[in-house]
Amino acid sequence: MVAYFLFQRMTWRSSTLVKLTLILLWTVSLYGTYFYAAEKSMLKEETPVQRYVNEPKKVNGIHYDRFMPLIFVGGMPRSGTTLMRTMLDAHPQVRCGQETRVIPRVLGLRASWFKSSKERVRLKEAGVTEDVINEAITQFILEVIVKHGKPAPYLCNKDPFTLKSIEYLFKIFPNCRFIFMIRDGRATTHSIITRKVTISGFNVESYRDVITKWSNAMDTMYQQCIRVGDSVCMMVRYENLVLHPMQETKRIMKFLDISWDESMLNHEKHMLNISLSSVERSTDQVRKPLYLDALTSWFGKIPLDVQRDLARIAPMLDKLGYDPRNMRPSYGTPDEFVLNKTRLSNNENALQENFGA
Repeated sequence: MVAYFLFQRMTWRSSTLVKLTLILLWTVSLYGTYFYAAEKSMLKEETPVQRYVNEPKKVNGIHYDRFMPLIFVGGMPRSGTTLMRTMLDAHPQVRCGQETRVIPRVLGLRASWFKSSKERVRLKEAGVTEDVINEAITQFILEVIVKHGKPAPYLCNKDPFTLKSIEYLFKIFPNCRFIFMIRDGRATTHSIITRKVTISGFNVESYRDVITKWSNAMDTMYQQCIRVGDSVCMMVRYENLVLHPMQETKRIMKFLDISWDESMLNHEKHMLNISLSSVERSTDQVRKPLYLDALTSWFGKIPLDVQRDLARIAPMLDKLGYDPRNMRPSYGTPDEFVLNKTRLSNNENALQENFGA
């Protein structure tokens, strides 16, 4: 500015050399100011933005972020998911809690957005990129899991259909593990119908409709479980969990890299420390010790026309190792521990009935 002022004060009689010198100084000062401002702007733009969900947070003394070893328990409803999460809840270092219901819905909403090419374009044009959505969903799921129950060193989520998104969840939570509950589809179907479990898109008055859709849903989850690998997703048979609980729970805890605890075998004794929902259909059952009746309650209940078509309408039965032609299968011999608990439970029930009479 000084150079410019002097330039204005000069008379036309000044030498040409002085004029040119002052013009040069003025020009240099302008360019210097411009490049200084540009450099500051570029430095500001290049400063990396810290992603909020990658920053560890803390609640009730427990640190959490997306890299924590979350546990997801899922499968078809009425396949032992509640029993599995209750056994985990009985462990002193694990907390699962009730079904959140919102997590699978948010995952389903995201999937619907990206199924439509038009919707993807609209979102991108609005600046709502896939990264933005992933960040939001990661934070949402994390906050729900962490804050909907008491703190614990290991946290898990049990929403059955969450496992329809195994691959996506593994992408946003790279250290998570999945427990995929598997049960004979005929037993699951019978349980859904007799207990009137409402599932969107299922006709719960039709054995044919339910077992057909059971097969489709199980195939979706099964394929994803296979793709992420057995170090990330473990398949657990409900029948084995009931018949051989010690063997199965030890196998599960080894997979999760958490020390096994005997409390998992007696979950019914820890109900004061386990959160249960009054609206979940399995709540009344998991209050009891392990029992065997549910393994065979479906025998003789499947309509004959459905029996004839099982291999065709429910191919996942055979793929999962359940013979669609054998309508009275044996799932194995229960451990003595389970038989003793069953006898004790039956005796207590008999005493209660006699006392009530």
